[in-house]
Amino acid sequence: MLNPSKTALTKVALFSKEYPPYVYGGAGVHVEYLSRALAKLIQVEVRSFGDQVVDEGALIVRGYQQWEETKTSGDPRFMGAIDAFARSLAMAKDQLDAQLVHCHTWYADMGGVIASQLWGIPYVLTIHSLEPLRPWKLEQLGNAYHLSTWMERTAIEQADAIIAVSHETKADILRLFDVKPERVHVIHNGIDPSEYRPTPGTDVLIKYGIDPDKPFLLFVGRITRQKGIIHLVNAIPHIDPALQIVLCAGAPDTPEIAREMEEGVARIVAHRPGVIWIREMISRAETIQLYTNAAMFCCPSVYEPFGIINLEAMACETAVVASAVGGIPEVVLPNETGLLIDPDLLPGSFEPADPAVFSLKLADAINQLARNPALSARLGKAGRERAIAHFSWDAIARSTMTLYQSLLAGRDR
Repeated sequence: MLNPSKTALTKVALFSKEYPPYVYGGAGVHVEYLSRALAKLIQVEVRSFGDQVVDEGALIVRGYQQWEETKTSGDPRFMGAIDAFARSLAMAKDQLDAQLVHCHTWYADMGGVIASQLWGIPYVLTIHSLEPLRPWKLEQLGNAYHLSTWMERTAIEQADAIIAVSHETKADILRLFDVKPERVHVIHNGIDPSEYRPTPGTDVLIKYGIDPDKPFLLFVGRITRQKGIIHLVNAIPHIDPALQIVLCAGAPDTPEIAREMEEGVARIVAHRPGVIWIREMISRAETIQLYTNAAMFCCPSVYEPFGIINLEAMACETAVVASAVGGIPEVVLPNETGLLIDPDLLPGSFEPADPAVFSLKLADAINQLARNPALSARLGKAGRERAIAHFSWDAIARSTMTLYQSLLAGRDR
């Protein structure tokens, strides 16, 4: 086995639940692009949930499938957390010749804890979200939510280093966990502006029933409490009827929020034309065309450690209307690249003090841009400039490498 304290950094292993083609959130996007940027500098091995097999020189990817023993449980809501623990163990136990493990999300974090012990190497965590700040997960996972929070806490408090995707997330980590400030490092998420860029064409719009000759508001995200989509749905009756509403929303967390979404949209479409709900997960190329053609993008999240979705829209020169929560104000500059709305969350909660008022604020900001296309265009152009200047993956990979090397150098001393 390699002695990492005496070996220059040549290889890192990334442990992740998500990796293409199985990506449903920002963490999966992060791991995909970070792994490719790091592979320009060192050898990278990704271990993820799935059946992926990728060999691209410096980048290899191996998927780990669900164990039969974890496919049943006394409560079906337990299976996600139990499966995560089992696959983390599987990823950690296999022969590992990397000098460092870098884990992403609680689903894979225990893999870092176990691999560190088995192979005698440091592990790093990137915090994309925090379980204590997602209490609605109790609805999704049942009492297994307590297992997911235990796995996350154990991994965070034992990690050699922690990467927060925003300064707000760092503050949350220091408030919620027993970790020293010097172990927490802020490295933002990123974007590939050569891929996320204004793209001509309207065939995707036509495919999904969007009128290319009329402006539209776009939402892209999962149907979950975190993303605040119900607040946007409740805002629709107050939005300029000349504006089409395109909800690219799928993968509901629970049957309960799925029913709320169904009922909310059904009430609206009975009286308001131009609401298009795209329920399936669409390709990246299709999403980029939607971003490009949208008059504006809306992110009504009540919790968002970074909000990479806003960065994607900005890179496509689309103005953003977003909640001023978490790391979003570090991405979207108010009145420069978008408009920010304070959801006025209840203390210690992720519920607006008055949900109806929050929905009205969203509608007012959306209407402001809908009625001022010149302002929307100015914010969109400034957004792309900011994405290019501050959020490239190559720069993020270099910052991440610096952190890796500092950990190995620390072991040399």
